[in-house]
Amino acid sequence: MTDNKTLITEYLRALSGKAKPAELVRRYVSDPALARHIEESEAAFPSYEILVEDMIGEGDRVAVRGTFQGVQRGSFAGISATGRSVRAGLIIVYRIENGRIVEHWMQLDTPTLLAQLQGTSAGVSA
Repeated sequence: MTDNKTLITEYLRALSGKAKPAELVRRYVSDPALARHIEESEAAFPSYEILVEDMIGEGDRVAVRGTFQGVQRGSFAGISATGRSVRAGLIIVYRIENGRIVEHWMQLDTPTLLAQLQGTSAGVSA
């Protein structure tokens, strides 16, 4: 439990607001879907951040409620790079096994994110 929360804290500190090279991601992540998601998100929002507001750990799971923020420098959801800063609420649940993330489930406030990219809203929903 505590070790898993420590792992997620270290993982987020290592990647949030910084470049996310594959070798660094592999240190923490063995879930291919999460590794692919990080690579795609990093391409669209280089050095994006996840700001943690709450973290809860139980057994092999750690849940994070927070905010995604970044500047769109690449294509995302069919929208070419806008250079706009975005913020959107998210919840991620990680499953940890042998000191690495093996599975994840994420809910991102995509409507808020897309509205900001399209220039129709600046609000953040958590």
